[in-house]
Amino acid sequence: MNRAEETFNVQPSTGCVPRWKLKVECVGCSFLIILAAFWIGLLVTLPLAAAGPTNILFIAIDDQNDWIGCLGGHPQVKTPHLDALAARGTLFTSAHCQAPLCHPSRSSLLTGLRPSTTGLYGLEPPLRQVNGLTNHVTLPQTFTRLGWFTYTCGKIYHDGLIREAERSAEFGTWGPAPATGQPPQPFSKLPKSHPAMDWGPFPERDEDTADWQIASAACAALRAAPKDKSFFIAAGFRLPHVPCFAPPKWFDLYPLDTLVLPPVKEDDRADTPLFSWYLHWKLPEPRLSLLRQHDEWKPLVRAYLASVSFMDSQVGRVVDALAGTGRAADTLVVVWSDHGWHLGEKLITGKNSLWERSTRVPLILAGPGSARGARCTRPVELLDIFPTLLELTGQPARSDLEGHSLVPLLRNASAARPWPAITTHNQGNHSVRTERWRYIHYADRSEELYDEQNDPNEWFNLAPDPKTASVRNDLMRWLPKVNRPMAPGSRSRVLSYDPITHTATWEGRAIVAEELER
Repeated sequence: MNRAEETFNVQPSTGCVPRWKLKVECVGCSFLIILAAFWIGLLVTLPLAAAGPTNILFIAIDDQNDWIGCLGGHPQVKTPHLDALAARGTLFTSAHCQAPLCHPSRSSLLTGLRPSTTGLYGLEPPLRQVNGLTNHVTLPQTFTRLGWFTYTCGKIYHDGLIREAERSAEFGTWGPAPATGQPPQPFSKLPKSHPAMDWGPFPERDEDTADWQIASAACAALRAAPKDKSFFIAAGFRLPHVPCFAPPKWFDLYPLDTLVLPPVKEDDRADTPLFSWYLHWKLPEPRLSLLRQHDEWKPLVRAYLASVSFMDSQVGRVVDALAGTGRAADTLVVVWSDHGWHLGEKLITGKNSLWERSTRVPLILAGPGSARGARCTRPVELLDIFPTLLELTGQPARSDLEGHSLVPLLRNASAARPWPAITTHNQGNHSVRTERWRYIHYADRSEELYDEQNDPNEWFNLAPDPKTASVRNDLMRWLPKVNRPMAPGSRSRVLSYDPITHTATWEGRAIVAEELER
């Protein structure tokens, strides 16, 4: 009887397509060799998505900028769990939100549509009350309709904007979404500040925080997920959104006397258009000048870093719980943040800008369908997550989604990608981010242009230089062709501009430039 000994070693190539090595010892069995070669040739032509995930763990972070270890946004930040997750998958180092505000950003990701397409720019109206979105099938709804076990806890949609009667169509099960607790007295010394504008060591125990409870709920859902069903489990953490509260031990990681503050150029806004101030006209988030006046800049930076590290520990708990279920090998973990946050850069704090600190976010995909230890520098969008998950799970592509699947980059992080990342904040205000440039075009037609390779802090606006005209014209072609007015019922952090009267209106009141707070 002829004997055949076959040994197969599977290794990912640079394109993440299996490379097969065949060692055959055979006496008088050339037919088997030919047959094996045939099957190998067939296998290497299979798309990566054929080996995609059967489950998705979907983790959202609130107001997380690039201050995590693997992104290098701050030299002292400690995020071992996110760093380990990035090492297991693909880290997108230039991922950008579609809106620098919670509700429009999250709604864009979950619908697959740009804010400029929907007119959803502010913190209201609810998604399902926007014309054209009433019956639009969202990302979680897709998997609910497929019969997957779908579960959410914490903040995935913006708080309170999916009505009770609409919930079961989105996720099969809704878990707890506790709010951040408040200390007996505020820590911050800012005068007449909003309750959210506070930061300090509170509470004493990890277990008494909202994010601990959210992580616990996600862990329980992972353990309870039916074994005979695929799952889509979503967990949305509160931190590092203000108020930045975390137990004292997390503050101990960042002593005040050695704390590194973000780099700031004192006249940074001298070359930015006046309209750039209108995007964050009257907000509770303090200007850097007010933080300095009340000695709150260092305490805020420290609290943000402490909140990030504590949040990271809760991500670690959830990922560990996934491993404990025995289903990690079949589960794609997706980690994203809705937008970034300024901590003094451009002389402001908060979001609501079209600069790097506000648009750049963590985006990690780790698990089936992704290369391991890959770093992709191509600009990508949160909008791309929806079509990516459809392709990886073998679902048909949808022509009504505006993002582009990341699967080619998950196979090969260096693959070509023609599209830039676009961020919009209120009607007519857009940022176009390529690997080299950031171009900002405001509703009043004022502009900014930054060379990200030579000016990563975005300190020098090159738009006024006639020599950059060709660059600006090239980037301008990517501006959204559709610019819908704000949806009826829009409120909170909404800005409009009348090109005939040249009047900018903030939350229903005409802006008076002389009232600018720097």
